[in-house]
Amino acid sequence: MAERVLMKGNEAIAEAAIRAGCRHYFGYPITPQTEIAAYMAKKMPKIGGVFLQAESEIASINMVYGAAAAGMRVMTSSSSPGISLKAEGLSYIAGSDIPAFVVNVQRGGPGLGGIQPSQSDYFQATKGGGHGDYKMIVLAPASVQEMASLTIKGFNLADKYRMTAMILADGTIGQMMEPISFEDAQIETYEKPWALTGTNCERKHNVVNSLYLQPDELEKKNFERYERYKAIEQTEAMWEEYMMEDAELCVVAFGIASRVAKNAVAAARAEGIKVGLIRPITLWPFPTQALNAAADKVKGFISVELSMGQMIEDVRLATQCKRPVALCNRCGGMIPSPDEVLDSIRKAQKGEF
Repeated sequence: MAERVLMKGNEAIAEAAIRAGCRHYFGYPITPQTEIAAYMAKKMPKIGGVFLQAESEIASINMVYGAAAAGMRVMTSSSSPGISLKAEGLSYIAGSDIPAFVVNVQRGGPGLGGIQPSQSDYFQATKGGGHGDYKMIVLAPASVQEMASLTIKGFNLADKYRMTAMILADGTIGQMMEPISFEDAQIETYEKPWALTGTNCERKHNVVNSLYLQPDELEKKNFERYERYKAIEQTEAMWEEYMMEDAELCVVAFGIASRVAKNAVAAARAEGIKVGLIRPITLWPFPTQALNAAADKVKGFISVELSMGQMIEDVRLATQCKRPVALCNRCGGMIPSPDEVLDSIRKAQKGEF
C-alpha cells in the first residue's frame, strides 16, 4: 500500500513542487495561500534551494521571469488581488515563451473582498490574465491529492509547451487536510536549449525577449503560439465524469463546488432523477469535447460556481448552445450547499432553466 501522509492543501502544493524539481520560490504572503510560502521558507534552505519573500507581488513574478529564462523550475503563489499585480509579468513570460508555474488560491472579490473561498478568478485565469493574445494552462484541483498531483503535472506541462501553468484552487481546498500519497508522481524532464545558461563560447547566444517592433514579425510569432495552443486543446484537456452513462441532466462544476455537486447528484439519483456530473480538471484547455458530446444526450446543464457566473459562458460555448444552461451559484466567499444544488437539479428536471 502506498504511504500516505496527512497534509493541508497548500502544503501539498509546496511539497509536490519540491519533488517536481522546483528549487526557486519567489512570493509574497496573502491569505489564504500563505502556508505555501511558509512551507517553502522552511524547506528550501535545507535542500539547497532559494526562498525569497519579495518586496511585492510585482517583484516576485519578475524574479520568476528571470529564473525561468535561465531554465530553472521556478514558482510563485498568491491569492486573487496578488495575481492581479502579477498580470504584467505573466504577459511578459507568455510573450517570451518560457515555462513558469503559478498558484492562485482564490479569495472573494473584487477588490480586497474577503478571505473566504471563491472561484471568481476564472475569467482572469482562463482568458489570459494580462495584456495581449496568450493563454495559460489552468488546472483546477478538487482534493488535496490533486493539489499535489496537478502541481507536478503543471510543472511537466509548463516545460513541455514553454508556457505558464497555473493551479486555480479555491481557499477551501487550500486550507483543508486530507491523506495523500506522492508515490505515483511522474516527473518529466525536458531539454532547454533556449535557456540563458551562459555559452562558454560554445554556442550562439540565446535571447529571451517579448519585444517585436516589426508588426509582421509579432503577428507571425502570435500565429505560431496559437498553433501550439491548438495542439494543447486537442491533447491535454482533462475532466472527470460521474454518473453520465444514462444522464438526462448534466451538472458542471470544479474545485470545491464539484464535491458539493457530487453529493447533490447522488441525492437526486435517490429521487429518481437521472443526472450526472462533468468536472473540468483543466479549465484551459476546457473539456469542450466532453460537454459537446453530453449536449447530444441530455436536456440541459447546471453550472455550479462560487462566482456570479463565469464558467457558464464556456459551458454554453462548448455545447454550442444546443441545450439550456442554468446557474447555481454563491459568491463573496459563500459555498452552495448540496440542498441548493439539488434544488437547481429539481427545477431543471421540470424544465425550469
